[in-house]
Parts: sequence; structure tokens; C-alpha cells
Amino acid sequence: MKATFKKYLLNFKNPSGTSRGILRTKETWFLLLEEEGNWGVGECGLFRGLSFDDVPEYEEKCSWVAKNIDLGKSELLKQLQNFPSIQFGVEQAFLSIRSQNPFHLFDSSFVNHQKPISINGLVWMGDKEFMHQQIEDKLNGGFSCIKMKIGAIDFDTEIELLTSIRKRYSKSDIELRVDANGAFSPNEALSKLERLSKLDLHSIEQPIKASQWDEMYRLCQNTPLPIALDEELIGIVDVTKKKEILLTIQPQYIILKPSLIGGVAGSKEWINVAEQNGIGWWITSALESNIGLNAIAQWTATLDNNMPQGLGTGSLFTNNIESPLEVAKGGLFYNKSKHWKNNLIKSLCI
Repeated sequence: MKATFKKYLLNFKNPSGTSRGILRTKETWFLLLEEEGNWGVGECGLFRGLSFDDVPEYEEKCSWVAKNIDLGKSELLKQLQNFPSIQFGVEQAFLSIRSQNPFHLFDSSFVNHQKPISINGLVWMGDKEFMHQQIEDKLNGGFSCIKMKIGAIDFDTEIELLTSIRKRYSKSDIELRVDANGAFSPNEALSKLERLSKLDLHSIEQPIKASQWDEMYRLCQNTPLPIALDEELIGIVDVTKKKEILLTIQPQYIILKPSLIGGVAGSKEWINVAEQNGIGWWITSALESNIGLNAIAQWTATLDNNMPQGLGTGSLFTNNIESPLEVAKGGLFYNKSKHWKNNLIKSLCI
């Protein structure tokens, strides 16, 4: 078996604001496998500044995987515990090369019968006019759940925006989620959550920065608004540690991003621990290209979780890989009338 890695830079259609700054490009890596005329592809969705494996030796580790691909998937995954995005890329690539169709990784009604996955519409941070326009676009696009990034502009302006949505659409009309990306300080977080809770929100992701377990526990115990852990899960690779953090913090939800937490195998461990402790969960992409998004979506479709998932990021880039993935009426579809650009994908790795 031959393995090849290639870096690829995704370009945002519009600069996208988060509490960490403005994103204009997103680096990712493709792993292409070839064996006896068959090929498979996986995406290692490194997220600079966020991924646990954003380390200087990342490219060196990719080269090591390529040289040692004959170790097989199981052994490679064991030796890649500190490189969750590469773990996920390896999982995808082996599923891909063993499938009759390199893009058909999991059997489900999503692929076989074009059944949509319900997703949230993502609204990025920006000035008031830009955010209002995004909200209108999502509502006109048939979304029943909107996720809004907060924490980068004035909090009063964000409250005003959310209030304007609620004046027009009730809780039964539209589900609102917010993601603070750790923007609140522990001292101010509870008072901000109290203000947000008056707007009938579904939940808030990561109100304070990760690794403040005691403060996050106190928030989860006293919050008037359900809290979902996101960045808090990054870098926790041992299942015993996963149990410890969820038992310590006791959140209402966890958000699973396979590229950041060890792919399917790592995500399954989190799901098992969460369900054993009555904690809800949903799946979110992490700005992968359509290669990684396809894998996440197909796996998500096998889990029978009816909550809106965070899988609507494929349309953010000008140079994404053309695919059958399509967002319509608040759902992600696998449109079989569209096709993957196979030659382009293979050419990226030559």
C-alpha cells in the first residue's frame, strides 16, 4: 500500500469572525491511499490555534504515517493518540479504500435514500448589519435552528440581535444556540448567562475558557441556560480522564468534533460516557473540506440523534472539493445527482 499526504489551504468566501479573531484561510491535509488499483482518501482536519495536535512536528508525523502505513489502521491509531486529526484521517482513508465507492464510508439512509440530516444554520460574528443579513438568509433558507457565534463584539449588541430574532420568531418557531468560544470571564459568566436565558435559548457552548473545571462545574450547577462543553474536550485522550471531566463538571451537553477528539473511535468513547451519565450530545464539523465533512455526516447519520447537528460548514469556502453534499431546507443532503471530483482529489496528493 502506498500513502501520500498533501497540505491544502481552504479559502473563506467571507472573512469569518470568532472570539479568537478573523479567519480567512483554513489549513487541512489529505491522506491518499493506493493499493492494487484501488484508492481511498481521508482528511486530517488540523485547526491551527485550536487542535491538540497543532505542534511543530505535525508534518513530520504525517510523513511517519505515510512510511508506516503497512502497520494497518489499528496499530496506527494506537500510535497516534496525540494526533487526533491524523487519527481521523487514517480512519477515513482505510474506510475509503476498502469500500466499492471511495466516498461511501457508512451505510445509512443519508447516502442510500438521500434522507437529510437536520442541521443548525451558522451565523458568524461581524458588525450588526452583517449578522442581521446572515440571520435573514438562514431563516429564508428554511432553518429551524440557528447557532450564533458571540463574544467578539459588544455583548449588548449581541443581546440586541438575539432579542430582535425573538421578537419576530418564538421559541417554537426557531431554536437558538449560541457559542461563546470561551469568551466570558468566570466572574462575569453567570450574569451574562442570566441575560441570555431570558431569550429562550437552547444552550450556550463553552462560556468560559477550557481547563477551568471548578469554575465550569459551578456554572453548570447554577446556570439558567444549558451549557455544552466544546473546547473542554480537546486534548483529553484517555477514557478514564473523559469520565473524570464529565463527572466533575456535569454539563448538560457535550459537542463532538471528530477532527479534534480522535475521530470516530474517540467520539464514541465520549458518547458512551455521556450517555451513561445522562448528558446530551451532538456532532459538529470543524471547518473541514467536503472530504472530512462527508465522513462526519455519514457517520452521524448512523447514530439516530434527531437533534440539529453542526454540519453546515461546507459552503464557507471558495475552493472546496465539489461533492454531492448539499444544504437545503435546514438539512444536509447527499444529492446523488451530483458527483465528486475524483481526478481533482487524486491530483492534490501527487
